[in-house]
Amino acid sequence: MSVEPEIATSSSDRSARRLMSVLRGRLVQSRWILAAAAVAVLLVAVRGQVGLGWAALAFALVAGVAAVAPRRTRRSERAVSERQETPVTVERLSAVSLAAAVPDPLILFDRDGIIHHANAPAEKSFRALPGLDVRLRFRAPEMQELLRATLADEDVPEPVEYSERVPIERLYRVSATAVGEEAGLYALVFKDQSEARRIDRMRADFIANASHELRTPLASITGFIETLRGPAKDDPAARERFLGIMHNQTLRMARLIDDLLSLSRIEMKPFARPGEKVELRLIVGSVLDSLNQLAAESGVRFERHFPDSPVEVPGIRDELFQVFENLVENACKYGQSGGRVEVSIATSDGSGRPEAEVMVRDFGPGIAEEHIPRVTERFYRVDVENSRAQKGTGLGLSIVKHILTRHNGRLTISSEVGKGASFTVHLPMG
Repeated sequence: MSVEPEIATSSSDRSARRLMSVLRGRLVQSRWILAAAAVAVLLVAVRGQVGLGWAALAFALVAGVAAVAPRRTRRSERAVSERQETPVTVERLSAVSLAAAVPDPLILFDRDGIIHHANAPAEKSFRALPGLDVRLRFRAPEMQELLRATLADEDVPEPVEYSERVPIERLYRVSATAVGEEAGLYALVFKDQSEARRIDRMRADFIANASHELRTPLASITGFIETLRGPAKDDPAARERFLGIMHNQTLRMARLIDDLLSLSRIEMKPFARPGEKVELRLIVGSVLDSLNQLAAESGVRFERHFPDSPVEVPGIRDELFQVFENLVENACKYGQSGGRVEVSIATSDGSGRPEAEVMVRDFGPGIAEEHIPRVTERFYRVDVENSRAQKGTGLGLSIVKHILTRHNGRLTISSEVGKGASFTVHLPMG
Protein backbone atom coordinates (compact mmCIF):
# COMPACT_ATOMS: atom_id res chain seq x y z
CA MET A 1 0.00 0.00 0.00
CA SER A 2 1.56 3.34 -1.12
CA VAL A 3 1.35 6.54 0.96
CA GLU A 4 3.30 8.86 -1.38
CA PRO A 5 0.17 10.51 -2.89
CA GLU A 6 -1.17 11.24 0.59
CA ILE A 7 2.17 12.77 1.67
CA ALA A 8 2.30 14.93 -1.47
CA THR A 9 -1.30 16.06 -0.89
CA SER A 10 -0.66 17.03 2.75
CA SER A 11 2.52 18.89 1.75
CA SER A 12 0.71 20.91 -0.92
CA ASP A 13 -2.06 21.67 1.58
CA ARG A 14 0.47 23.03 4.07
CA SER A 15 2.09 25.21 1.40
CA ALA A 16 -1.33 26.54 0.38
CA ARG A 17 -2.25 27.29 3.98
CA ARG A 18 1.09 29.01 4.53
CA LEU A 19 0.60 31.11 1.41
CA MET A 20 -2.91 32.05 2.48
CA SER A 21 -1.61 32.99 5.92
CA VAL A 22 1.05 35.25 4.40
CA LEU A 23 -1.45 36.92 2.08
CA ARG A 24 -3.93 37.36 4.89
CA GLY A 25 -1.25 38.89 7.11
CA ARG A 26 -0.22 41.33 4.42
CA LEU A 27 -3.82 42.33 3.80
CA VAL A 28 -4.33 42.87 7.53
CA GLN A 29 -1.18 44.96 7.70
CA SER A 30 -2.44 47.05 4.76
CA ARG A 31 -6.02 47.28 6.04
CA TRP A 32 -6.00 51.06 6.37
CA ILE A 33 -4.68 51.48 2.85
CA LEU A 34 -7.36 49.10 1.54
CA ALA A 35 -10.08 50.93 3.46
CA ALA A 36 -8.98 54.27 2.02
CA ALA A 37 -8.84 52.76 -1.48
CA ALA A 38 -12.33 51.26 -1.10
CA VAL A 39 -13.80 54.61 -0.03
CA ALA A 40 -12.10 56.39 -2.94
CA VAL A 41 -13.35 53.79 -5.46
CA LEU A 42 -16.90 53.96 -4.12
CA LEU A 43 -16.96 57.75 -4.28
CA VAL A 44 -15.80 57.67 -7.89
CA ALA A 45 -18.38 55.01 -8.76
CA VAL A 46 -21.23 56.88 -7.01
CA ARG A 47 -20.45 60.06 -8.89
CA GLY A 48 -20.76 58.08 -12.10
CA GLN A 49 -17.29 58.80 -13.34
CA VAL A 50 -16.64 55.07 -13.88
CA GLY A 51 -18.77 51.98 -13.85
CA LEU A 52 -19.02 49.61 -10.91
CA GLY A 53 -17.09 46.98 -12.86
CA TRP A 54 -14.15 49.27 -13.36
CA ALA A 55 -14.33 50.38 -9.72
CA ALA A 56 -14.28 46.75 -8.55
CA LEU A 57 -11.31 46.06 -10.83
CA ALA A 58 -9.40 49.05 -9.43
CA PHE A 59 -10.03 47.88 -5.86
CA ALA A 60 -8.92 44.38 -6.77
CA LEU A 61 -5.68 45.74 -8.17
CA VAL A 62 -5.01 47.72 -4.95
CA ALA A 63 -5.75 44.63 -2.87
CA GLY A 64 -3.42 42.53 -5.05
CA VAL A 65 -0.54 45.00 -4.64
CA ALA A 66 -1.12 45.08 -0.88
CA ALA A 67 -1.13 41.28 -0.76
CA VAL A 68 2.18 40.84 -2.57
CA ALA A 69 3.96 43.85 -1.01
CA PRO A 70 6.83 42.87 1.35
CA ARG A 71 5.60 42.53 4.87
CA ARG A 72 7.36 44.37 7.66
CA THR A 73 7.84 41.96 10.52
CA ARG A 74 7.68 42.94 14.12
CA ARG A 75 11.40 42.31 14.38
CA SER A 76 12.20 44.72 11.56
CA GLU A 77 9.79 47.28 12.98
CA ARG A 78 11.47 46.96 16.35
CA ALA A 79 14.93 47.39 14.78
CA VAL A 80 13.84 50.52 12.93
CA SER A 81 12.29 51.90 16.10
CA GLU A 82 15.48 51.20 18.07
CA ARG A 83 17.62 52.91 15.42
CA GLN A 84 15.39 55.97 15.55
CA GLU A 85 15.21 56.16 19.32
CA THR A 86 18.80 55.21 20.23
CA PRO A 87 21.20 58.16 19.81
CA VAL A 88 24.82 57.70 18.74
CA THR A 89 26.98 57.89 21.87
CA VAL A 90 30.71 58.40 22.29
CA GLU A 91 31.04 54.85 23.60
CA ARG A 92 29.75 53.47 20.29
CA LEU A 93 32.39 55.35 18.26
CA SER A 94 35.67 53.64 17.47
CA ALA A 95 39.07 55.16 18.23
CA VAL A 96 39.79 55.32 14.50
CA SER A 97 36.63 57.36 13.89
CA LEU A 98 37.50 59.77 16.67
CA ALA A 99 41.11 60.10 15.44
CA ALA A 100 39.89 60.87 11.92
CA ALA A 101 37.80 63.75 13.28
CA VAL A 102 40.84 65.43 14.89
CA PRO A 103 42.34 68.07 12.55
CA ASP A 104 45.76 67.88 14.22
CA PRO A 105 48.19 64.99 13.71
CA LEU A 106 47.30 62.16 16.12
CA ILE A 107 49.08 58.83 16.63
CA LEU A 108 47.82 55.83 18.66
CA PHE A 109 50.45 53.43 20.00
CA ASP A 110 50.54 50.58 22.53
CA ARG A 111 52.60 49.79 25.63
CA ASP A 112 55.43 48.50 23.45
CA GLY A 113 55.58 51.77 21.52
CA ILE A 114 54.19 50.19 18.35
CA ILE A 115 52.01 52.49 16.26
CA HIS A 116 48.50 51.08 15.79
CA HIS A 117 46.92 53.98 13.94
CA ALA A 118 47.80 57.45 12.60
CA ASN A 119 45.16 59.82 11.27
CA ALA A 120 45.52 61.48 7.87
CA PRO A 121 47.37 64.64 9.10
CA ALA A 122 49.88 62.44 10.98
CA GLU A 123 50.53 60.26 7.94
CA LYS A 124 51.01 63.34 5.78
CA SER A 125 53.27 65.20 8.22
CA PHE A 126 55.33 62.36 9.70
CA ARG A 127 54.76 59.30 7.51
CA ALA A 128 53.88 57.47 10.71
CA LEU A 129 52.79 54.02 9.52
CA PRO A 130 51.20 51.29 11.66
CA GLY A 131 53.72 48.75 12.91
CA LEU A 132 56.55 51.28 13.30
CA ASP A 133 58.05 51.92 16.73
CA VAL A 134 57.11 55.46 17.65
CA ARG A 135 60.42 55.90 19.48
CA LEU A 136 62.32 55.23 16.27
CA ARG A 137 60.27 57.78 14.36
CA PHE A 138 60.77 60.65 16.82
CA ARG A 139 64.39 60.62 18.00
CA ALA A 140 64.62 64.15 19.42
CA PRO A 141 65.62 64.07 23.12
CA GLU A 142 62.48 65.91 24.24
CA MET A 143 60.29 63.40 22.40
CA GLN A 144 62.19 60.43 23.81
CA GLU A 145 61.67 61.75 27.33
CA LEU A 146 57.97 62.35 26.70
CA LEU A 147 57.48 58.82 25.35
CA ARG A 148 59.49 57.28 28.21
CA ALA A 149 57.39 59.04 30.86
CA THR A 150 54.17 58.08 29.05
CA LEU A 151 55.01 54.38 28.69
CA ALA A 152 56.22 54.25 32.32
CA ASP A 153 52.73 55.36 33.43
CA GLU A 154 54.12 58.32 35.31
CA ASP A 155 51.98 61.37 36.02
CA VAL A 156 50.68 63.03 32.88
CA PRO A 157 53.87 64.49 31.39
CA GLU A 158 54.07 68.14 30.43
CA PRO A 159 53.73 68.90 26.70
CA VAL A 160 56.98 69.47 24.85
CA GLU A 161 57.96 71.51 21.80
CA TYR A 162 59.11 69.52 18.80
CA SER A 163 60.23 70.82 15.41
CA GLU A 164 60.21 69.07 12.04
CA ARG A 165 62.61 70.57 9.51
CA VAL A 166 61.68 68.55 6.41
CA PRO A 167 60.12 69.36 3.97
CA ILE A 168 59.55 72.74 5.66
CA GLU A 169 60.25 73.75 9.22
CA ARG A 170 57.23 73.31 11.48
CA LEU A 171 56.98 73.72 15.24
CA TYR A 172 54.59 71.53 17.26
CA ARG A 173 53.47 71.39 20.86
CA VAL A 174 53.20 67.66 21.60
CA SER A 175 51.18 66.04 24.38
CA ALA A 176 50.81 62.36 25.26
CA THR A 177 48.10 60.67 27.31
CA ALA A 178 46.57 57.24 27.92
CA VAL A 179 43.38 56.31 26.03
CA GLY A 180 40.89 55.09 28.62
CA GLU A 181 41.93 52.96 31.58
CA GLU A 182 42.17 49.40 30.27
CA ALA A 183 42.65 49.98 26.54
CA GLY A 184 46.44 49.75 26.68
CA LEU A 185 46.74 52.48 24.07
CA TYR A 186 48.27 55.94 24.19
CA ALA A 187 47.61 59.03 22.07
CA LEU A 188 50.25 61.41 20.81
CA VAL A 189 48.74 64.75 19.68
CA PHE A 190 50.69 67.40 17.73
CA LYS A 191 49.44 71.00 17.88
CA ASP A 192 50.98 73.14 15.14
CA GLN A 193 52.51 76.30 16.63
CA SER A 194 54.34 77.51 13.52
CA GLU A 195 51.98 80.37 12.66
CA ALA A 196 51.76 81.57 16.27
CA ARG A 197 55.55 81.50 16.56
CA ARG A 198 55.91 83.41 13.28
CA ILE A 199 53.51 86.09 14.51
CA ASP A 200 55.38 86.34 17.82
CA ARG A 201 58.66 86.74 15.94
CA MET A 202 57.16 89.43 13.72
CA ARG A 203 55.83 91.26 16.76
CA ALA A 204 59.22 91.11 18.49
CA ASP A 205 61.00 92.31 15.34
CA PHE A 206 58.51 95.13 14.94
CA ILE A 207 58.98 96.32 18.52
CA ALA A 208 62.76 96.10 18.18
CA ASN A 209 62.78 98.03 14.89
CA ALA A 210 60.33 100.67 16.09
CA SER A 211 62.33 101.13 19.28
CA HIS A 212 65.54 101.48 17.30
CA GLU A 213 64.02 103.98 14.86
CA LEU A 214 62.74 106.12 17.74
CA ARG A 215 65.85 105.74 19.89
CA THR A 216 68.20 107.12 17.22
CA PRO A 217 66.62 110.59 16.91
CA LEU A 218 65.97 110.70 20.65
CA ALA A 219 69.65 110.04 21.35
CA SER A 220 70.58 112.78 18.88
CA ILE A 221 68.21 115.28 20.48
CA THR A 222 69.42 114.39 23.98
CA GLY A 223 73.06 114.87 22.93
CA PHE A 224 72.38 118.28 21.41
CA ILE A 225 70.43 119.40 24.48
CA GLU A 226 73.37 118.48 26.70
CA THR A 227 75.71 120.35 24.35
CA LEU A 228 73.51 123.44 24.37
CA ARG A 229 73.36 123.37 28.15
CA GLY A 230 77.13 122.98 28.38
CA PRO A 231 79.90 123.89 25.89
CA ALA A 232 77.60 125.65 23.37
CA LYS A 233 75.60 127.52 25.97
CA ASP A 234 76.89 130.92 24.87
CA ASP A 235 77.52 130.12 21.17
CA PRO A 236 74.68 131.58 19.04
CA ALA A 237 75.90 129.99 15.80
CA ALA A 238 76.16 126.52 17.33
CA ARG A 239 72.78 126.97 19.02
CA GLU A 240 71.04 127.75 15.73
CA ARG A 241 72.70 124.83 13.96
CA PHE A 242 71.88 122.38 16.75
CA LEU A 243 68.28 123.58 17.02
CA GLY A 244 67.85 123.02 13.30
CA ILE A 245 69.13 119.44 13.62
CA MET A 246 66.90 118.83 16.63
CA HIS A 247 63.92 120.14 14.67
CA ASN A 248 64.64 117.73 11.81
CA GLN A 249 64.96 114.79 14.21
CA THR A 250 61.68 115.74 15.85
CA LEU A 251 59.97 115.81 12.47
CA ARG A 252 61.44 112.40 11.71
CA MET A 253 59.92 110.95 14.88
CA ALA A 254 56.59 112.57 14.08
CA ARG A 255 56.61 111.02 10.58
CA LEU A 256 57.47 107.63 12.05
CA ILE A 257 54.65 107.82 14.60
CA ASP A 258 52.18 108.94 11.92
CA ASP A 259 53.18 106.01 9.69
CA LEU A 260 52.91 103.56 12.58
CA LEU A 261 49.42 104.82 13.43
CA SER A 262 48.39 104.70 9.77
CA LEU A 263 49.66 101.14 9.38
CA SER A 264 47.90 100.10 12.59
CA ARG A 265 44.57 101.55 11.40
CA ILE A 266 44.86 99.75 8.07
CA GLU A 267 45.76 96.40 9.65
CA MET A 268 42.78 96.58 12.02
CA LYS A 269 40.37 96.28 9.08
CA PRO A 270 42.26 94.50 6.29
CA PHE A 271 39.18 92.97 4.63
CA ALA A 272 36.88 95.99 4.44
CA ARG A 273 35.73 96.11 0.83
CA PRO A 274 35.55 99.64 -0.64
CA GLY A 275 32.13 100.53 -1.99
CA GLU A 276 32.41 103.78 -3.95
CA LYS A 277 33.82 104.28 -7.44
CA VAL A 278 36.87 106.54 -7.75
CA GLU A 279 38.53 107.97 -10.86
CA LEU A 280 42.22 107.12 -10.97
CA ARG A 281 43.24 109.93 -13.32
CA LEU A 282 41.95 112.53 -10.85
CA ILE A 283 43.63 110.87 -7.85
CA VAL A 284 47.02 110.39 -9.51
CA GLY A 285 46.86 113.89 -11.02
CA SER A 286 46.21 115.35 -7.55
CA VAL A 287 49.18 113.44 -6.16
CA LEU A 288 51.50 114.79 -8.84
CA ASP A 289 50.26 118.33 -8.30
CA SER A 290 50.87 118.06 -4.55
CA LEU A 291 54.43 116.78 -5.08
CA ASN A 292 55.56 119.34 -7.64
CA GLN A 293 57.62 121.14 -4.99
CA LEU A 294 59.35 117.88 -3.96
CA ALA A 295 60.07 117.08 -7.62
CA ALA A 296 61.65 120.51 -8.11
CA GLU A 297 63.81 120.09 -5.00
CA SER A 298 64.87 116.60 -6.17
CA GLY A 299 65.65 117.79 -9.68
CA VAL A 300 63.18 115.54 -11.48
CA ARG A 301 60.26 116.21 -13.80
CA PHE A 302 57.01 114.28 -14.09
CA GLU A 303 55.95 112.64 -17.34
CA ARG A 304 52.27 111.74 -17.42
CA HIS A 305 50.78 109.08 -19.67
CA PHE A 306 47.05 109.06 -18.95
CA PRO A 307 44.24 107.67 -21.17
CA ASP A 308 41.61 110.04 -22.57
CA SER A 309 38.66 108.17 -21.04
CA PRO A 310 37.97 107.84 -17.29
CA VAL A 311 39.42 104.86 -15.41
CA GLU A 312 37.16 104.02 -12.47
CA VAL A 313 37.77 101.41 -9.77
CA PRO A 314 35.96 100.61 -6.50
CA GLY A 315 38.03 102.12 -3.73
CA ILE A 316 38.54 104.61 -0.93
CA ARG A 317 39.94 107.82 -2.33
CA ASP A 318 42.08 108.90 0.63
CA GLU A 319 43.74 105.49 0.93
CA LEU A 320 44.51 105.27 -2.79
CA PHE A 321 45.87 108.82 -2.66
CA GLN A 322 48.23 107.62 0.10
CA VAL A 323 49.35 104.68 -2.07
CA PHE A 324 50.30 106.80 -5.07
CA GLU A 325 51.76 109.55 -2.88
CA ASN A 326 54.14 107.04 -1.29
CA LEU A 327 55.19 105.59 -4.64
CA VAL A 328 55.74 108.93 -6.37
CA GLU A 329 57.54 110.38 -3.34
CA ASN A 330 59.91 107.38 -3.28
CA ALA A 331 60.53 107.77 -7.01
CA CYS A 332 61.47 111.42 -6.51
CA LYS A 333 63.76 110.75 -3.56
CA TYR A 334 65.54 107.59 -4.65
CA GLY A 335 65.45 108.06 -8.41
CA GLN A 336 66.46 111.71 -8.58
CA SER A 337 69.69 110.88 -10.41
CA GLY A 338 67.55 109.84 -13.39
CA GLY A 339 66.07 113.30 -13.78
CA ARG A 340 62.53 112.16 -14.54
CA VAL A 341 59.65 110.05 -13.19
CA GLU A 342 57.12 108.45 -15.51
CA VAL A 343 53.56 107.93 -14.25
CA SER A 344 51.21 106.01 -16.53
CA ILE A 345 47.65 104.68 -16.26
CA ALA A 346 46.32 101.83 -18.41
CA THR A 347 43.75 99.04 -18.38
CA SER A 348 44.37 95.35 -18.90
CA ASP A 349 42.67 91.93 -19.05
CA GLY A 350 45.88 89.99 -18.49
CA SER A 351 44.75 88.24 -15.28
CA GLY A 352 41.39 87.14 -16.68
CA ARG A 353 39.47 90.12 -15.30
CA PRO A 354 39.54 93.82 -16.26
CA GLU A 355 41.91 95.77 -14.05
CA ALA A 356 43.54 99.17 -13.94
CA GLU A 357 47.32 99.50 -13.85
CA VAL A 358 49.13 102.54 -12.50
CA MET A 359 52.89 102.43 -13.02
CA VAL A 360 55.40 104.75 -11.33
CA ARG A 361 58.85 104.45 -12.90
CA ASP A 362 62.09 106.18 -12.02
CA PHE A 363 65.47 106.08 -13.77
CA GLY A 364 67.74 106.09 -10.75
CA PRO A 365 70.18 103.44 -9.44
CA GLY A 366 67.52 100.71 -9.27
CA ILE A 367 67.11 97.86 -6.80
CA ALA A 368 69.17 94.67 -6.72
CA GLU A 369 67.13 91.53 -7.40
CA GLU A 370 67.71 90.00 -3.96
CA HIS A 371 66.09 93.01 -2.26
CA ILE A 372 62.88 93.14 -4.32
CA PRO A 373 60.93 90.42 -2.41
CA ARG A 374 61.57 92.21 0.91
CA VAL A 375 61.13 95.91 0.14
CA THR A 376 57.49 95.83 1.33
CA GLU A 377 58.50 94.52 4.78
CA ARG A 378 58.30 96.91 7.70
CA PHE A 379 61.48 98.92 8.26
CA TYR A 380 63.30 97.09 5.47
CA ARG A 381 65.71 99.39 3.63
CA VAL A 382 67.94 98.68 0.66
CA ASP A 383 70.32 101.49 1.72
CA VAL A 384 69.86 102.49 5.35
CA GLU A 385 71.95 105.66 5.27
CA ASN A 386 70.41 106.93 2.04
CA SER A 387 66.92 106.19 3.33
CA ARG A 388 67.49 108.16 6.50
CA ALA A 389 69.06 110.99 4.53
CA GLN A 390 65.86 111.09 2.45
CA LYS A 391 63.78 111.21 5.66
CA GLY A 392 62.28 107.78 5.04
CA THR A 393 60.65 105.75 7.82
CA GLY A 394 60.87 102.31 6.19
CA LEU A 395 57.08 101.88 6.40
CA GLY A 396 55.86 103.45 3.16
CA LEU A 397 55.79 100.34 0.97
CA SER A 398 54.37 98.27 3.81
CA ILE A 399 51.47 100.72 4.02
CA VAL A 400 51.04 100.50 0.24
CA LYS A 401 50.85 96.71 0.38
CA HIS A 402 48.24 96.66 3.15
CA ILE A 403 46.03 99.27 1.47
CA LEU A 404 46.11 97.32 -1.80
CA THR A 405 45.17 94.16 0.08
CA ARG A 406 42.07 96.00 1.36
CA HIS A 407 41.25 96.91 -2.24
CA ASN A 408 41.77 93.35 -3.51
CA GLY A 409 44.72 94.65 -5.51
CA ARG A 410 48.43 93.93 -5.70
CA LEU A 411 51.82 95.58 -6.25
CA THR A 412 54.42 94.32 -8.71
CA ILE A 413 58.01 95.55 -8.74
CA SER A 414 60.59 95.27 -11.48
CA SER A 415 64.05 96.77 -11.50
CA GLU A 416 67.48 96.51 -13.00
CA VAL A 417 70.52 97.94 -11.25
CA GLY A 418 71.59 101.16 -12.94
CA LYS A 419 68.39 101.48 -14.98
CA GLY A 420 65.80 102.46 -12.38
CA ALA A 421 62.77 100.73 -10.90
CA SER A 422 59.07 100.53 -11.71
CA PHE A 423 56.26 99.96 -9.22
CA THR A 424 52.93 98.92 -10.74
CA VAL A 425 49.62 98.99 -8.85
CA HIS A 426 46.97 96.54 -10.13
CA LEU A 427 43.37 97.27 -9.11
CA PRO A 428 40.23 95.35 -10.18
CA MET A 429 37.76 97.52 -12.09
CA GLY A 430 34.67 95.58 -11.01
